[in-house]
Amino acid sequence: MRIAYIGLGAMGRPMAANLAGTFDLRVWNRTSSVAHDHARAHGSTAVDELTELADADVICTCLPTTVEVEAVAQVLAPALAEGTVWLDHTSGDPQQARDLAALLGAEGVDYLDAPVSGGTGGAEAGALTVMVGGDADALDRVRTVLDVVAARVVHVGPSGAGMAVKAVNNAMLAASLWAAAEGFAALQKAGVATSVALEVVNASSGRSNATENLFPERVVTRAFPNTFGLALLAKDVGLARATLDAADVDGPVLHLVDRLTAEAAETLGADVDHTELVRMVERTAGVELR
Repeated sequence: MRIAYIGLGAMGRPMAANLAGTFDLRVWNRTSSVAHDHARAHGSTAVDELTELADADVICTCLPTTVEVEAVAQVLAPALAEGTVWLDHTSGDPQQARDLAALLGAEGVDYLDAPVSGGTGGAEAGALTVMVGGDADALDRVRTVLDVVAARVVHVGPSGAGMAVKAVNNAMLAASLWAAAEGFAALQKAGVATSVALEVVNASSGRSNATENLFPERVVTRAFPNTFGLALLAKDVGLARATLDAADVDGPVLHLVDRLTAEAAETLGADVDHTELVRMVERTAGVELR
């Protein structure tokens, strides 16, 4: 099976590296030197022109937004063979995913929106969770590809559903980060160290990924390793808000989380890790969570 991988960022690079060990893999990146570096490091084949990927059986994209995916599709789609499957791992817009499915479908290409969760660690380990929207038969044809990069693959519904689930999932992540930061700030000012409070919360009903993993590993340690940018989280929360609005669901909590996360990204900068939004709560409360 011939695989093409487009987009070698923080997630795409390790996902493509895993695929290179199993498939005939060609890689393309907007900065061509990144693709050639990947080829030297992982045994993939770098190409400089998108049209050199036209005979691939599977096209994988992992780009910043659906806008970039659409731009690539406009160039590449007319050259693809009927029956090609396009696996889009971008955390993108559900409506734009549906539009892409229609655009590519007109060329006989099956588009699957297949965003991932699990961070760079999961990508390196080939242990991601993939949420897939689109045709179930097309998904079955690329199961062997997804099994290399993922520990769990879930078909969540029609085109756009994968993007919607990813956006709402990340909005819930942001909500849990904000709630935990506010709660721990109050406890610390009451004399309870965050590291101590975590022992109780993580054995109780208030626990979450934020309290079980992110606070112990990133916040209390003050490490804040940059594995998932705050600006990307803000983008995803905005997409979740749009998903609620499109479904005519009143969402005061996630609307507030959207505003707070966007403000944090603007204040703290685009390049910091998403967990650094905790610093906004710390500044207001006058504490440092340890």
